[in-house]
Amino acid sequence: MRIVRLISIITIMFVTAAGLGLASCGSESQDSGSKVGDIAALQTALEADGFTVQEGKLETFDVIAMYNAGLIPSCYGNNAQAPYMCYKLPKAPGQTTNNTVSDAPVNPENQGLWADYRLRPDEAIVFVGKTPPECSYFSYRSYLAVRYYPDEGQARRVFGSLGDATNMLTINSEGTPGGAGGDVYEKYTVFITTADKGIERRVRDALTSAGYSMDIVNTDVIPSGLVKMGLDAEDDTFTFLHRLAFFADEQAGEDYMGSAQGTVFRLTPGDDTQLDPFDVPELRVRGTGDTSELDLMGALEELRQAILAKYGDLQATELQTSIWLLQGYDAIQDKTDALGDNNDTVYFRSEQFTLGDDPQEFLIVYGVNHTAMGKSTYNNFSIYGAEVMNGIAGRENATLAGSAEEYLPDNPAAQYLYVCKVARDTGGDPDVVEVPTGPGAYGIPLDEQIFLGYRVYVEQATKTGPFWFELLYDRVMKFSPR
Repeated sequence: MRIVRLISIITIMFVTAAGLGLASCGSESQDSGSKVGDIAALQTALEADGFTVQEGKLETFDVIAMYNAGLIPSCYGNNAQAPYMCYKLPKAPGQTTNNTVSDAPVNPENQGLWADYRLRPDEAIVFVGKTPPECSYFSYRSYLAVRYYPDEGQARRVFGSLGDATNMLTINSEGTPGGAGGDVYEKYTVFITTADKGIERRVRDALTSAGYSMDIVNTDVIPSGLVKMGLDAEDDTFTFLHRLAFFADEQAGEDYMGSAQGTVFRLTPGDDTQLDPFDVPELRVRGTGDTSELDLMGALEELRQAILAKYGDLQATELQTSIWLLQGYDAIQDKTDALGDNNDTVYFRSEQFTLGDDPQEFLIVYGVNHTAMGKSTYNNFSIYGAEVMNGIAGRENATLAGSAEEYLPDNPAAQYLYVCKVARDTGGDPDVVEVPTGPGAYGIPLDEQIFLGYRVYVEQATKTGPFWFELLYDRVMKFSPR
């Protein structure tokens, strides 16, 4: 059987070279014919190797709209300023068990596609398409979505990452071949998601036969030792997230998010495969030992005193900050919900509180601009309703730059700090972040508990999230009438 596959692939290689050349991915012409092959030839090669090829999508997943439609149980602690895309896949051949999440009720064209899906241990998913337009951050990663716990007799969400994300600093793409430096935006790339080394090799053989350079191929490993793969009701479901944050050109970003990206294939081999599972992949190591942020503790205290002095006629309540989320591996072991964690960031959160609509009731968020200190690629805060974990508004480092200088005009450290006001009523001030009451999960009712979540994304030196204890935690105070 393997000899037949090899002959078929060699034949396709000759056909591709002689007749197709290195044609377009889809119908678009390519800037680099030496790296990007032909999608039709890829499908032919995969089918010749015995795979059943089913097409899916990489498409926007609007968390709040899905919650408002009653299709998901919460908003998963979504980053209010950073959209998400995900794979939407058909069931495997012969699969009778339903998965758990589909947007077909609000997007009828996605009937039969699922945002989470069960996978056989010998299956693979392949994405061929372009990276996003210029933005502060993007990444790709698969997740353990839902797990059945026999001792509880129920399935619960884990939503834990299964390893490091491939981000704009680590991706193999047409503009960054082999992970080298270069132009990473709007360049062709390939992702193979699988738990099996042999399946990955077969997919790479098919890609090579269709003209794709291995320099643009990335493997998104599902570590089979941590998961339970299969198509039955008690097997795990998986999902795949494409994260994006802060497009340089907002219209280009809207265009990218507004349509399905690239080509997504679900691949199911038709023969009995001798499994050769991947081990759990090594993680990029957090931390550089650079603790220079901690030298700003005195300046941060001076800023605190300046804020208290400015609003001295009001009652101040200082809300403690703590580590919010760790990593998917923790959630898998602890049987908890990781809320779609990402190893590329640090998650902090505040205590819970309520926020009324009295003009004298508001928040002052302050802290270190971690990006200005060189500890991140971007940092931001988001405001959440505690009941459904809906992130509705926030601010990021670029818009917060220079905001502390009003409070510390004579302190040179002010350039590394920030201050931001949050209120129900902005009074028309564009620098104040508004907390609406609705509609639905697009707001937070006046009587509902609120908290703030903080993210610090990607330290350049390590290409992953910084280490928690090399950072000064972001802070928030609530002011109200005495």
